Amino acid sequence: MSWKIREKYRAILAAEEGSSARNWGGKLTVCLVYPNHYATAMGNLGFQTVYALINSFPGAVCERAFLPTDAEFAEYDRSASRLLSLESQRPLTDFDVVAFSVSFENDYLNIARILDLAGIPFFSADRSSSFPLLIAGGAALFLNPEPVADLLDVVCVGEAEPLLPPLLGLLRGEEGTGRREFLLKASRIPGIYVPCLYTYSYSGCSVTSIDNHPASAMPVSRVFHPDLGQSAVTSTLFAPDIEFADMYLIEVSRGCPRGCRFCAAGFIYHPYRPRPLELLRAEAARGLNLKRRIGLVGAAVSDHPDLGELCRWISDRGGKVSVSSLRIDALDDALLDVLHSSGHKTVALAPEGGSQRLRDLVRKGINEQQILNACDRLIDRDILNLKLYFIIGLPTETMGDLEEMVSLVGKIRERVVAAARKNRRLGSILLSVNPFVPKPFTPLQWCGMERLASLEKKYIFLRRAAGRLSNVKIQLESLREAYLQALLSRGDRRLGAFLVKAGEKGSWKRAARELSIDTDALVHRNIPLAEVLPWDIIDGGCRERLLSEYGKALSGEEG
Repeated sequence: MSWKIREKYRAILAAEEGSSARNWGGKLTVCLVYPNHYATAMGNLGFQTVYALINSFPGAVCERAFLPTDAEFAEYDRSASRLLSLESQRPLTDFDVVAFSVSFENDYLNIARILDLAGIPFFSADRSSSFPLLIAGGAALFLNPEPVADLLDVVCVGEAEPLLPPLLGLLRGEEGTGRREFLLKASRIPGIYVPCLYTYSYSGCSVTSIDNHPASAMPVSRVFHPDLGQSAVTSTLFAPDIEFADMYLIEVSRGCPRGCRFCAAGFIYHPYRPRPLELLRAEAARGLNLKRRIGLVGAAVSDHPDLGELCRWISDRGGKVSVSSLRIDALDDALLDVLHSSGHKTVALAPEGGSQRLRDLVRKGINEQQILNACDRLIDRDILNLKLYFIIGLPTETMGDLEEMVSLVGKIRERVVAAARKNRRLGSILLSVNPFVPKPFTPLQWCGMERLASLEKKYIFLRRAAGRLSNVKIQLESLREAYLQALLSRGDRRLGAFLVKAGEKGSWKRAARELSIDTDALVHRNIPLAEVLPWDIIDGGCRERLLSEYGKALSGEEG
């Protein structure tokens, strides 16, 4: 192993607060891997939570590994060494279990890169019992695990708190058991999906059937934490130079009560579950002993019924509050006052649809006047920098819808500029524009993604429109990355070979060409409602609701 990487690992551990070396003696050893870089991983509250949960389990020890940076990859190649864990700097092949935490579909590509660097065979069928068991969980796996199904032994479908104890208990109790026998037993745990026990049949781009081993569930149920009031999810590790390094993060809720038709959070984490105020206060008090800024985390933070009171409580004790984005029709005066006193200069709002017709199509539940009123309330508190999230390429979108978006932005800009002149300081608007990507377990899952050539024309229009407006900037998501996300969101397990080939070639486009994969067909086609979906292996518990909402969306019904 290169001494440069060893020294870097030692420096990271020395700078971290909350981590410590642990004794392996006789314990189940797990290497928790985030398929992205260290700085990104350690800003992920879910990753930190799983790390803490495994280390708190009797008889288990958990270490971490991450996707190397480009410079680290070069150093690994130069020294011809394998990927090591952070804490003890051992090869991943020394562990009993390698567990991936995957938040985003595009990180599926990095799983294959990490396995290659670790010296672990890519496919489950090619690994003997001398290799670690490969497990994966995280939001991407809740949606569609099939592109990586052949690479994994076990997929955790659901939330870590109820899933990990029985799985870790089985792993501890079944040491020495043959891999096939263990997997059969694991498949009986609710929320555990063992891909090798299921067989898919195909015709062209379509899945025609899914068959399962008699001992396995069909479909696999998604498992949820029964009572979030019994435990908190907060930052446990602190280090400089990571995302959110200046904050103590607290998860205030899970899920979203809104049910926007493009968004998976309102469906895969259903029902919406806010944590009780008393628990959040206790965690905020603990956090204020470590950091002065408390970051409140959740898919629908501003829907928490006690958010304003919690923010005021933190502010009264000298703390500052940070939230990722605010729901336009759920702004609380107490929250806005605290954001102002916390020094917030920028707040993010999400109109999503550029026109009222599209906001109704996605069931956003807000109108233009509510958007403008929300902006006015922020501007009145001297918050003059606004970030506005919009989606383009929604089903049935026309250029007229984009023209309405530009008109809406112009009205918001007039308000910001007038307040900036009055206060004698600059204000600005940042448009964050993202292409629509159809997601599993949403009402729009059957819709294809708009063609890239059409989206590029819309990008050109919006760039020109934003360029004509002073104090307005535009941030456009990469169409190539959005296309890849759609491919991996909608694909089936035949993409496993594609992921491996992409790692070998350093290009997923070259991999698709060499394997003759029609990526356009997978990304752009509208899926017939009666067709078997790759993710039908998971019981979402809401198919009839999705079908109903899909019909309402295309017929123009708001709710």
